[in-house]
Amino acid sequence: MVRLFADPKNRNCLAALVVAHKSKEIEILKYGADKSSGGALLETESGLISSVNSIVSFLQGVDLTSQSVVDFLRWESSTLNPVLKQASTIEDITDILVELQNKLQALEKLFSESDKFAIHVIVWADLSHLSLSGASKNLEHLQKIIQTLSADEDCIRALKDLSGKAFTKEFPTATGKDSLQKQPQSKVPNGDTLSQVSEIDDELKRLQIDVSLDQMLKAQWTFCSPYPVVKTFHPMTDKKVPAKKEEGVRNILITSALPYVNNVPHLGNLIGSLLSANVFSLYCKSAGYNVLLICGTDEYGTATETKAMTEGLTPQQITDKYHVIHRQIYDWFDIHFDHFGRTSTPLHTEITQEVFKELYDNGYISEASVDQLYCEHCERFLADRFVEGNCPYCKADDARGDQCDACGKLINTVELIKPRCIVCRKSPVIRTSDHLFLNLPQLEEKVRTFFKKSTESKDCKWTQIAQSIGRTWLRDGFKKRCITRDLKWGVPVPLTNFKDKVFYVWFDAPMGYMSITANFTKDWRQWWQPSEDLAPVEYFQFMAKDNVPFHACIFPACLLGTNKKFTLVKHIIATDYLNYEGKKFSKSKGVGVFGNNAKDSGIESNIWRFYLCYIRPETQDSTFSWEDFALKNNTELLNNLGNFINRPLMFVTKFFKSIVPSMKHLQPDDVTLLARVNGILAEYIDHMESCRLREGIRSVLSISRLGNGYLQAQKPWVLYKSPDTMSVFYLYYLLIVLFLLLLLMLK
Repeated sequence: MVRLFADPKNRNCLAALVVAHKSKEIEILKYGADKSSGGALLETESGLISSVNSIVSFLQGVDLTSQSVVDFLRWESSTLNPVLKQASTIEDITDILVELQNKLQALEKLFSESDKFAIHVIVWADLSHLSLSGASKNLEHLQKIIQTLSADEDCIRALKDLSGKAFTKEFPTATGKDSLQKQPQSKVPNGDTLSQVSEIDDELKRLQIDVSLDQMLKAQWTFCSPYPVVKTFHPMTDKKVPAKKEEGVRNILITSALPYVNNVPHLGNLIGSLLSANVFSLYCKSAGYNVLLICGTDEYGTATETKAMTEGLTPQQITDKYHVIHRQIYDWFDIHFDHFGRTSTPLHTEITQEVFKELYDNGYISEASVDQLYCEHCERFLADRFVEGNCPYCKADDARGDQCDACGKLINTVELIKPRCIVCRKSPVIRTSDHLFLNLPQLEEKVRTFFKKSTESKDCKWTQIAQSIGRTWLRDGFKKRCITRDLKWGVPVPLTNFKDKVFYVWFDAPMGYMSITANFTKDWRQWWQPSEDLAPVEYFQFMAKDNVPFHACIFPACLLGTNKKFTLVKHIIATDYLNYEGKKFSKSKGVGVFGNNAKDSGIESNIWRFYLCYIRPETQDSTFSWEDFALKNNTELLNNLGNFINRPLMFVTKFFKSIVPSMKHLQPDDVTLLARVNGILAEYIDHMESCRLREGIRSVLSISRLGNGYLQAQKPWVLYKSPDTMSVFYLYYLLIVLFLLLLLMLK
């Protein structure tokens, strides 16, 4: 059951209410929220969504792979909405309303009907309490949108909800934020939208919730028992093969999206896939699971050939050079894999061709002649990034032959306006070329069944953005996709008639997960085609949201089309985008921090790892900010975590000669402390099991914050000067909590 919690006193939730009513299947409940928050919270089987724009996008199935949609939503939340809230007269906002109208008129032709409705609802919710009739400029298009939605049945119901008359039910025990916090753990609202001070205040209140007698007795028995009752954090010996069923051990296969070899990775690349996969794998190993973590550089395709031309090297030389750069950056960041390989290996060619032959023999490959751009001066067909021109959709003048970065639309080379060869800068001509296509429509039903089974299972951990993008692709229907290119650098097509072609990089790149495993162990098929005697292989994929279509639809389609029992992804853990000071990362424009910059900054890698995990864009885009980086380092790492670690250690060093005192008595306050720690530890484990890494690290910080409060309340340095020995016991409990924190932070 998907449920929307909305605050009837907070107008911010209006757009979320509209789409909830539109769906007809969402249960709506009332709760009180902070006035500065979004006023709404969507509870799904996979977790919580706290941003109103994200709620609307999820329920309406917005295509979040469209850069134009993402850019508009970002502009609405960061620019339009704040200006509207601060305005006192219509004249104060006339200019931004004109800008809004211009944006809508320019972008609406690029939006699907579903996307357009979602955007219009968000805009209507922003403006529904305003009268535009007094505006000095023509806002006819904007007024038409407002008038249309104001007459919409679901919009009218949503407006009535704000008066508190139309909710289906209320919480049975109480209203307000506190009552929501007393529900099961998954119902606790996320405080992402609150200020730093509000976050800490709310956390302290939550940490002071009384623990039950049962929890206290359990804590007392656990910490006083002479028996080794806690077996967590006992990592097992690394294995190269999956564990068998009788071993009773979970097999966890983890892959990080393969980074393009020709780019130096930036902070967004790191937290979007590589660092996230690394942190999750370390948790799994600490929990005693049998883990295989695989990654490597994606080395084929037009991008590599063009980079090689730019630097005057061969494609092999350029991949050798940048593969080393990638390894050096990841090593410095302490991002380690069981095997970090590459796709330009003989085994990769062998496995890619094997999968292709199975698809070909099963009738899922077809041939067709297509129009392509041909450079008569260079005497070659211009694939993807060998050509650029004006975008046919938004008219941007730097669109590539496969995609326009300005509007995010996928395009064909022949659709470019005023195309030009990137090598000689001359205008190409159109010629026909024979290519191979993957018949995705024939595989659509198999993928649909796989997707439904994965996302509707009780233990589904697919992130909301991954589910939304996958549903959008299935909703729009699959189309045949060309899988060959007129290039020299790539996996050769094993057909005589196509011997001068190579596979398109997005056909061969996902095969890299298998080929890199094969380069790691000769028993690679036990991970990818496991026998019946093995425990199930749970496959987790980590990536940014732009990679979701290929991993949620195309790669599974290829494996399903072989009619063999390959290991299919069980959980896709996709993030939104990390921006830099509110802008997109751009190497060419010098925007952002790249791996080599971080390495040269003089700041320790673990501090970078901490902050990237702390701002991980788990439910919406987030921003790297130098000011916030310094703030979190000072408030969380130093004042909170560092302070708690340092004070007990200094005390035991100074007064007990670095010897941990023994414990003989357990006081009520101590039991309460340990019970609360147990509760937060349970939250931490739940977050990490569900790949909510950002929330996991915040649970760790909650434990240290609780420890600081206990330390301040008990004042062992004062008690030490008194005749009793209570300071010894307080110190012992603090050291227990400290040891737990070290176990959690070690990985």
